[in-house]
Amino acid sequence: MAFCYDYPHPAVTADVVVFTIREERLAVLLIQRAQAPYAHHWALPGGFIEPNENLEQGALRELFEETGLANVYLEQLYTFGKPDRDPRERIISVAYIALAPIERLAPMAASDATAAGWFDLNELPPLAFDHQDMIHLAHQRLRAKLDYSTLAFHLLEATFTFGELQQVYELIRGTAIDKRNFRKLMRGLNWLEETGKTRRVGQHKPAKLYRLTASTPLNPIR
Repeated sequence: MAFCYDYPHPAVTADVVVFTIREERLAVLLIQRAQAPYAHHWALPGGFIEPNENLEQGALRELFEETGLANVYLEQLYTFGKPDRDPRERIISVAYIALAPIERLAPMAASDATAAGWFDLNELPPLAFDHQDMIHLAHQRLRAKLDYSTLAFHLLEATFTFGELQQVYELIRGTAIDKRNFRKLMRGLNWLEETGKTRRVGQHKPAKLYRLTASTPLNPIR
């Protein structure tokens, strides 16, 4: 016996908070909306989930369609479902965190976006919908997982100097870290190994290059 329930069905969207390190700042990718609501306002890349795709597929598709970005690390963040969060209709949004080093990223506006650009996390413009809340929560998640996961390493290339790694941690935390304490933390975690190579940074002497050990998973504990 078939049942038919006459209940309203809310729409579902996916929004993506893309972080990178740009010009020695923690930066977020925003797009400028071309259509109402919030036309010409800055917002996170995202959009409606299609019936034939799962949430992660929809998030990656929307990210690519609006910014041209692909091949980023993606992790589900939180579900935002206040009844009045979108003026169009009842819309539930599943937010994601995406991470990649700036060298791999060259966003460009596409689809229903008129512009795409990087913004300093501490200098964001007024945002559409509840996207400010999404970014705030995403930053909190990054900070909370620094000391027990390899999440921050998605913001680095495969090899890096110790100074570059420490800078990523400092930018996410928003505070300076004592160099000796940071080295002690990394030694205790046993995540790093020397590559045997060096790289010159500015006028300083060449710095050793490190990488994650083969036994250290790059995907973080969720």
